[in-house]
Amino acid sequence: MPNKTKTTTKQRNKVKKEKSTIVGLTEKITIKGPGGSKRLVARIDTGATMSSIDNKLASELKLGPVIRTKLVKSAHGNTVRPVMMASLKLAGRDLKSKFTIADRTHMKYRVLIGQNILKKNFLVDCSKK
Repeated sequence: MPNKTKTTTKQRNKVKKEKSTIVGLTEKITIKGPGGSKRLVARIDTGATMSSIDNKLASELKLGPVIRTKLVKSAHGNTVRPVMMASLKLAGRDLKSKFTIADRTHMKYRVLIGQNILKKNFLVDCSKK
């Protein structure tokens, strides 16, 4: 029988920290779709469970198809949003992830990066510019 060594939580956390990518509250990203790619500044939001992209930007990049819908709860009430996959480059890393589609024209950032991406070994440093 092989000798199985158990790793402690402290050891696992140390490994995670060593492999983590540090991001600030805003980051330059490149988002890609069949319609091309767009470089812009995205807002990092640790309180958002899923990332979000502006509906006009999603249309411009020809993202799709809608793979499911998601109930999104916010201070403005509950809404059901479509969810699509998109490829992006964040802090030098190429990723593919799910985004809810929303009207973000009235907001400063057209893309919001949420926990579904941040869980992929990103650490947020709010002092980073």
